[in-house]
Amino acid sequence: MTGTLQLAESSSEGGAEGMSGSPDSKVGEIPQWRLMVRRFRRSKLAVISVIILLFMYLVAAFAPFLSPNDPQEVSPDFKYASPSAWTLNGGPGICRVTQEIDPVNISTTYVTNCDDPIRINLFGQGWEYKLFGVIPADRHLFTVDESQGRVVVFGADGNGRDVFSRTLHGSQISMTIGLLGVAIATVLGAVIGTISGYAGGVTDNIIQRIIEIIMSIPTLPLWATMAAVLPLDMPVTDRYFMMTIILSLVTWTGLARQVRGKVMGYAHADYVAAARSAGSSGFRIVGTHLMPNATSHIVAVAMLSIPATILAETSLSFIGIGMLEPAISWGVLLKDASRIDVLQQFPWLLVPGLAVIIVITCFQLLGDGVRDAVDPYS
Repeated sequence: MTGTLQLAESSSEGGAEGMSGSPDSKVGEIPQWRLMVRRFRRSKLAVISVIILLFMYLVAAFAPFLSPNDPQEVSPDFKYASPSAWTLNGGPGICRVTQEIDPVNISTTYVTNCDDPIRINLFGQGWEYKLFGVIPADRHLFTVDESQGRVVVFGADGNGRDVFSRTLHGSQISMTIGLLGVAIATVLGAVIGTISGYAGGVTDNIIQRIIEIIMSIPTLPLWATMAAVLPLDMPVTDRYFMMTIILSLVTWTGLARQVRGKVMGYAHADYVAAARSAGSSGFRIVGTHLMPNATSHIVAVAMLSIPATILAETSLSFIGIGMLEPAISWGVLLKDASRIDVLQQFPWLLVPGLAVIIVITCFQLLGDGVRDAVDPYS
C-alpha cells in the first residue's frame, strides 16, 4: 500500500511538473492548428480530395505545356472529329484520320487507318505560348507532326478545336474565379459581420438592412443586366475581374450574418469585458479577440462557398451571360453541348462537365473535412 501511494504521489508530482512546463517534462500543450490537422487527416475522403485538387490546379497552371494544340485554332478538317485512336504499332502513336463527305446524308465521316500511325513526340515543338503568362515557350508534353495530322485526345468541337486543350485552358478561369471571388467575399463578410455583431444598436440595424436589400436582389436579372451593359468586345481579363467582383458583392451577405451571430455570443464574454476595462479600443477588441474566435467558422463557410462560386460561373457562362467567346471556361465549352441532337452524336463535348463534377465534389468533401477539423467540439 505504501509503495502504491508513493508511486501515485510521484506520478502526480511529475504531472504537475509537466503541466508547469518544466524543461525535463515530456508533456506539453498541442497547438490548436495541430489538433485541426490531426482531425482533418482522419477524413480520408477530404485528404483524397486535397490531392485531386492540387493535381488539377497544377494541370491548370501548366495547361499550355500540357496542351498539344492551340485551344483557339480552328480546323475545318477536324469538325466534330472523334477522340484520336491510340496505337502501339511500332511505338506510341495515333491512327491517321481522313475526312470524307457522305453524299447521301450530307454529313462528315472520318476514316481511321492504324496501319501507318502518326508518331507521338514527347517534349516536342508546337504552338508558341507564354508559361504563367510570362515565359515564352513552344515545348509541349506531347505533340505530333502537324503536316501529318492532329492529336485530339477528347475529340474536337464544331469548329475543329481540340476539346482536350480547351478543357485544360478552361480550368484556369473556372477554378480560379472561385478562389478569388470567395477570398474577396470572405474578407467583406467577416469584417462587416464582426462590426455589426459587436457594435449593435443603430450600426447593426443599418448594416442588416443593407444586407437584406442586397439579398433581395434577384441574381439572374442582375447578371442579365450586366451582360447587356458590358460591351461584347470587352477584353477577357477585364470581364473575368468584373465577374469576380460582382460574384463577391452578392455572396458576402450570408457569411456576414453568420459571423454576426457568432460575434454577438462572444461580445458579452468575460475576456471581452476585461479587454474593454483595460482600455482597449473597439477595433482592437474586434481584431484581437472577436474575429480570431470566429476564424474556424469563417474558414469552414469559405471552403463550402468555393464550389458554389465555381458552379455559378459555369452556369452563367453556359446560358450566355457570364464569360463569352473568345474566353475559355468550362461554362463556355458546355454551351456546345446544349443541343440534344449534337450531344447524341458527339458525347465527348460533355468532358468539361465531367471536370466540373469532379472539382465541385472534391471541394464539397474538402469543405466537410475542414468544417469537422475546425469544430472545437469534434
